[in-house]
Amino acid sequence: MLALGDRGVRAVLLDIEGTTTPIAFVHAVLFPFARTALGAYLRDPDNSQIVRDIASRLWQEHSIDLERGERPPAWRDRTHADLLASVESYALWLMDRDRKSPGLKLLQGRIWECGYRAGLLKGEVFPDVSPAIQGWREAGLDVAIYSSGSVLAQRLLFESTPDGDLTRLLTGFFDTAVGPKTSTDSYANIARALSRQPAEIIFISDVVTELSAARAAGLQVLLSLRPGNPAQTGAESFEAIRSFDEIQI
Repeated sequence: MLALGDRGVRAVLLDIEGTTTPIAFVHAVLFPFARTALGAYLRDPDNSQIVRDIASRLWQEHSIDLERGERPPAWRDRTHADLLASVESYALWLMDRDRKSPGLKLLQGRIWECGYRAGLLKGEVFPDVSPAIQGWREAGLDVAIYSSGSVLAQRLLFESTPDGDLTRLLTGFFDTAVGPKTSTDSYANIARALSRQPAEIIFISDVVTELSAARAAGLQVLLSLRPGNPAQTGAESFEAIRSFDEIQI
């Protein structure tokens, strides 16, 4: 068993996919829902303002892709219909590549918001997650989330779990606005935002490259080995857990 108190931990930073939530939920439920609902969402007049904002963000990302020599779908915006078609085709192109695109993540989050509000989506977490977070908070620890999904998407998931609204227990939500998950600077930014020394934070993730970046920033780290998680090269270099039940306060 791993005792957080013995390690001076004062904050727990959690990844979502493969750590708090099954990978299958993200890939078999959330991603297909966003893909199927994409066209209708973009063309709903009630969404016109946010769609314009998202289109501006995606156009900038599209330009960067072209500068890098990539070949995204052509971007046309002579008419509003052209613009919506460009956003749709480029978003699908990004989805096909599982790109951690800020514009795409914002768009997916908004689509999921509609699904959650309509009762078509419910958040999913492993059974040990809610009791663990509750126990950590009762012990005075901060518990925060860091995911490539938008803060909106994170909140929607955790407020609609089978165990109820867990957002009331969470003290911070971070997405790639603080930086990429494989960048050491991102974890330094999170430590500052939490008003903690890096060594006082333990980051739990299923991705070795993320753990390497966090460890280089001075955080303590744990590798999440959940059912359905793919094997990770270099996993032997990290202490691992299969359940939050293995963590003592």
